[in-house]
Amino acid sequence: MSETDDDSDANGGTYTLVFSLPERATVEVGALGTYTFPAGGYAYTGSALGSGGFSRVDRHRRVAAGDHDVRHWHVDYLGGHSDVSLVAVERLGGGRDAECAVARDLASGPVEGFGASDCGCASHLSYYPRPDAAVAAVGRVYDAVSE
Repeated sequence: MSETDDDSDANGGTYTLVFSLPERATVEVGALGTYTFPAGGYAYTGSALGSGGFSRVDRHRRVAAGDHDVRHWHVDYLGGHSDVSLVAVERLGGGRDAECAVARDLASGPVEGFGASDCGCASHLSYYPRPDAAVAAVGRVYDAVSE
């Protein structure tokens, strides 16, 4: 996994988790309902602003590893599915709020409203046919917003 900033960045910022799903899976995504996700790579972009900073990323890692069972956010349902693995994390620290800009610059998402219940974006989840394509796209977007 790659990370663009040090975990000690207390100001938080924006992060994107990249997941791999080797085979199609049906996942209940809380109040959004049940969706069938095709095999491939998924990029979820979120905000780590506030008192916890990037500790939210650590929580997502625990959910993906099966070490935390509480499902609070939409991404918990996808990331916590037994067939899904977390393959990369990108972060933009310094308290920068680029969540919506990053989400808009990535591919369109397979689930309307996923991770976007508190903004006007269509979705904060993007789909790519292969996980390596998702990792590459996320890297390009973070390079662009970091400039």
